[in-house]
Parts: sequence; C-alpha cells; structure tokens
Amino acid sequence: MNNPSRRANILIYIILFAAAMLLLLGLFGGDSLPVVDYAEMRTLFLNGEVTSFEWDNGVLTMELQKDNSLGLEKVCHELADLDMFREDLHEVYEQQYADGTLTDYNFVPLEPTPWYLQILPYVLILIVAIAVMFFLTARANGGNGAVKFGKANIRVGPGENKVTFADVAGAEEEKAELQEIVDFLRNPQKYRAIGAKIPKGVLLVGPPGTGKTLIAKAVAGEADVQFLSISGSDFVELYVGVGASRVRDLFEQAKKGAPSIIFIDEIDAVGRRRGAGLGGGHDEREQTLNQLLVEMDGFGSNEGVIVMAATNRQDILDPALLRPGRFDRQIYVSAPDVKGREEILKVHARNKALADDVDLKVIARATGGFTGADLSNLLNEAALAAARDNCPVITMAALESSILKVIAGPEKRSRINLERDRRITAFHEAGHAIAMYFLPTQDPVHSITIVPRGRALGMTITLPEEDTNHLTRNEMRENIVSLLGGRVAEALEFDDVTTGASSDLQRATHLAHDMIAKYGMSERIGAVSYDNGDEIFVGRDYERTKSYSERTGAEIDAEMKRVIDEAYARCETILKENYEKLKEVAAFLLEHESMSRRQFEACMKNEPIPETAEGFFDAAREDTDQA
Repeated sequence: MNNPSRRANILIYIILFAAAMLLLLGLFGGDSLPVVDYAEMRTLFLNGEVTSFEWDNGVLTMELQKDNSLGLEKVCHELADLDMFREDLHEVYEQQYADGTLTDYNFVPLEPTPWYLQILPYVLILIVAIAVMFFLTARANGGNGAVKFGKANIRVGPGENKVTFADVAGAEEEKAELQEIVDFLRNPQKYRAIGAKIPKGVLLVGPPGTGKTLIAKAVAGEADVQFLSISGSDFVELYVGVGASRVRDLFEQAKKGAPSIIFIDEIDAVGRRRGAGLGGGHDEREQTLNQLLVEMDGFGSNEGVIVMAATNRQDILDPALLRPGRFDRQIYVSAPDVKGREEILKVHARNKALADDVDLKVIARATGGFTGADLSNLLNEAALAAARDNCPVITMAALESSILKVIAGPEKRSRINLERDRRITAFHEAGHAIAMYFLPTQDPVHSITIVPRGRALGMTITLPEEDTNHLTRNEMRENIVSLLGGRVAEALEFDDVTTGASSDLQRATHLAHDMIAKYGMSERIGAVSYDNGDEIFVGRDYERTKSYSERTGAEIDAEMKRVIDEAYARCETILKENYEKLKEVAAFLLEHESMSRRQFEACMKNEPIPETAEGFFDAAREDTDQA
C-alpha cells in the first residue's frame, strides 16, 4: 500500500535534486555565444573582419574587429569538417590575405577535451545533490545520519540523575495524585479487581517554573516501568507526515515495553486547537495532532500505557485533547505557599554549605510569589556570590544580595547618573513609600533604593505579611493610589512630570480596567464581566469581536478614568499633608542611596533614624518570631 506522506517526501527530494542540477549547470555552463551559419562565417573572413579564431571540439570560435558588420565581439559556428574549412580558408587567403597576415591565424586544432573532463561537471552535480539529501535526512533524524524520518527522538528512562518524589517539595497534593498512577502501574490487579480504570492521560498545567517537568521526572524515578520522554517540538518537522509517523512510532515503542509512561513536555507545540490558522487548512501540525488523538483514544488498545504532558498554555490546546478518555486528569501546579517554599529551599540546599545563621524559614517568608525555579536560582546565585568572595559557606548577606538580584537584576553602580536624575528618582520612590505607609491595605515598605538595577533607576520593595489568593475592591483601589505615588511626588516637587512613571501608569490602568471590565467592581457598570479571561491567541482570536457595544466601551473608559482620577486625588492629598516627610525621605535616599524598613518607619514616626540599616531578612525574621 502506498504511503501518501512517503510519496510527498520523494517529490520533495526530486525538486531539490532538480534545483541543485539547474544551479550547478548554470555555474559550469559558461556564457553562450551567438551562432552564425557557414555563409556568414565565410563572409566575415572574406571581409577581413576576423582577427583570430580557434577550433575546439567541433566548434569554431571567432573574435571580430571592433567595427564589424554584426556589431558583436565573438561568434561561433559548429564546424564538423576541419579539412574542408582549411581548403576554403586557403581560397580566402589568395583573395584577401595576400600580405601574409593569414599566418597569424591558429591553423593547429586544439586538443579535444578528454571524456572524463567532459563528464566531471555532471559528476560534481550528482555528488552535491547526494550530499544535500544526506544532510537533510540526517538533520531530520536528529543528526544520526540514518534515513529514519518517522522515528521519534525518544529519551528512555530517568538516566543517571534519578529524581524521586523526595526531590519534589511544595506539591504534596500533586504527588499524591501521581502516586496513584505509579501504584497502578506496579499493581494493576489491585485496581482491576474492583473495576477501576486508571486515567489514560495526565496533564500538568501551571505557570512557568512551578516544577511540572520535575514532577514528571519524579514519576519516572518512582515508577519501575519504562519511561519515554519527548518534547512537543520534536514532532513538528518540515516534511509532511513526519510528525504523525513519529507519534505512531512513539506509541508502538511504548506498547512493546508496557506497562510504560509517555511524557510529552510543552505539548502546546503540537496540541494547539485545529483550524487555528488564518486560512484554516490542514497543515503538518494538525496531522500530528490527529494522530495523537487517535493513538490516545482510538480503535487501538493502549493497555498499560499512560500519557503525561506539561504545558503553561492550556487555553490554546485543542478541546478534543482535553476530554475524558484522553487527558482524563488535569493537575494544576501552582506557585508554592510559605510552607512549600521552605520545603523547596531545603531540597535545593542539600548539597550546599550554609552558614549557621541561615534560616530557611525566614527566606521562605521573604520570597512571596517565588516559584521553585526562582528559589533554585536564588540559592545558586548566593553560592556563586560566596565563591566570588572566597567564602567557604553561603551567608545571609549573600542570600540578601541574591534575592534582590533575582527580583530586579544586578546593581549598576557604574552607570553615570546625573544629580538631576537622582533627585527625580529619590522623590519618585519616596512618593511610593509614603503613599503605601498611609494606605491600610498595603504591605509594609521593606526597602527603598535609588541604586539602578536592571532597567529600573530605583525601586520600593514591599514584604507581604502573609500569602493571600484574593484581592478586595478596596485593596485594588489602594494599589492604584500607591502606583501613582511616584507621579504625584514628581508633580509636587518639580511642578512637572517625567517619563519615569510610565510603567506605574500602565499597571494602574490595567488594574482599573480589570476592576471594571473583568471583576464587575463598578457601581455604574454593574456586576458584569466584559473580559474573556484568556490570553490572546492569534489563531483563535484574530477575528473575535468585542462582547459589548461602543456605548458600553465608552462607559468603561469613562469609569476607568474616574477610578484613576479619584486615586490620583487621594494620593495627592496624602503627599501634600506629608510633604515634609516626602522631602526628608528623599534627602535620606540622596545621601545614603538606600533606606531600610526600620529606618523608614523611624522617619515616619519622628524617631531618630538608625545609622545602620538592617538586612533584607531581618523584618521577615521578626515576623517569623512573632508568628
């Protein structure tokens, strides 16, 4: 039976071979000369217009005088009989070349080109074409050089660096869900005895860095079964039908070694919803997805094969992929809470030398919102900093420097910073800090600095007292007030505004829009959501229209402006009433560049400002002790 994808591949090879031949023939073919017949050639000699000529391999090439009847530099004539031409040329000599100039002509015929030199260009063409085809086939097979387009690039087993559930922290519920699958693969009769069916597929969903791939590796380490891992991008290939063939090969190998687990990382590369192209169509990715759907829940039997996949874009996956019978179970892996962060820090600190004063519980409290990848990076940056300073252990000072580096980037003290820019930045950050201090729902100000980090010229860092999953309307309103603190402070001090508040304005506008159009927190608009709730996906949303009228859109815009104007007026009132404190905090920043939480609170309470700033984790340590 003929395979359509194989015929398509052969057609591609033929086209590539023909293109290579045309290219090389053009390179070896040289320039072609105008051809004249015998009578024209004889007339040129009779008129004395030929300055030189040569005969080679049956072709007579003649160079002409500048002023000739044809207006050409060179012409040629196919001359098979050289003897007849010589006799005729002697007649021309008697008529036109009596002065002996004919002796300048090359009567001796050139040696004919050997046959092996004649076929050399074609041999080179063939060699180049074969090399191109070999290169393409080797690349399609991951560089192994074998012609195995349809073979999946599978990585089998956990390898030498085995990961188990003991290496996964801060995800106890997720591990419990997957432990059930591992147990089924080890003891299938236990579940079959009561008629239970194990899920065919498990989809791990969550933000980047939360440990989805690590959890899958832990399943490989825990399960005493064959584990086949592959990336979603490994299915996507230039040639038609290759992705579908690789899917078939993947499941065939999994069935041979059943019970087994298939893990597809970043499945959104191949599992995007069908018909999402601007012209619809049936492209290579859709063929691959169709084959994956059939293999997971088609007419065939995949007894003992479980498919695991990871993605952070569940909203763009094809609905047929998410239905029961394919990915029956979807596990959301979220950012860890304070307890989970502490457990993650313990895992990543196993092989690191920590100083006696390092308290992982304090670090966990100070790293709200950090994912597992962020915490791993934090400890690694601290280890690098300790090594640079020739310190044998990781200290809290190294961790303090690293946490700021992870949040905002490295310090840029060498950057030339004009005194005018330093003053603007100092008042800008002081405005944020003082506005937050007088807003009851805002987190305590932990640190203020005007030392440039990353793209920011300064920053005000807050430290949440506890993790929370909800925002109230009042909290969102006061968030907008605190975001406008920098712009209001600039206007009060300099009677002008700068571009430094552009990011603050964007965040404030986004918050106001979400309050009104997404969360229904406006009395005027009402408890109606005009937001689709998903990230934009061009293949799906390119022709989506708004779910509300232009009149409603104008009302939303007007309500957003009202919310921001009210927040601006409230922030202006706070800073005007505390203008002296604003100048005092800004002056301290201009002198010392940074201000700690204890120094800031002492300034706001009219107490003596401590000369020495406490460390980044000191406030978190106090909160931990109180808890």
